[in-house]
Amino acid sequence: MPTDLAHSLSTLPAFLAYFGLALGVTAVFVVIYLWITPHDEMRLIRENKEAASISFIGALLGFIIPVATATAQSVSWLDCLIWSFVALVVQVLTFLVVHWFLPHISEEISNDERAPALFLAGISIGVGILNAASMTY
Repeated sequence: MPTDLAHSLSTLPAFLAYFGLALGVTAVFVVIYLWITPHDEMRLIRENKEAASISFIGALLGFIIPVATATAQSVSWLDCLIWSFVALVVQVLTFLVVHWFLPHISEEISNDERAPALFLAGISIGVGILNAASMTY
């Protein structure tokens, strides 16, 4: 086996561990986010409500972007887990702040109004990008 290939394959366990950690924290984020939002995203998505899908994907990407940075920048699994938790808290707070300023946003998303959903998605992704950029060291 060529040396480069052997070296690449030697990092496979670390890849699998970090990828598994990222998938695990993403699953935790999804559960928490679905729990804190007043509207039922999964039901609305099953009912083909585009607004629910737009806002949920924005929040998900707003979380995944900093998790990707945490994964790339971390010095250990614990470090990655800690910064992923920070990303989760920031994204939950983002929804709560938007909901505070726009108290009817959940009803509007439930009514499949896309403008509020796009606004929430854009804020979520923007905050996620800023969160990720702040994690570089």
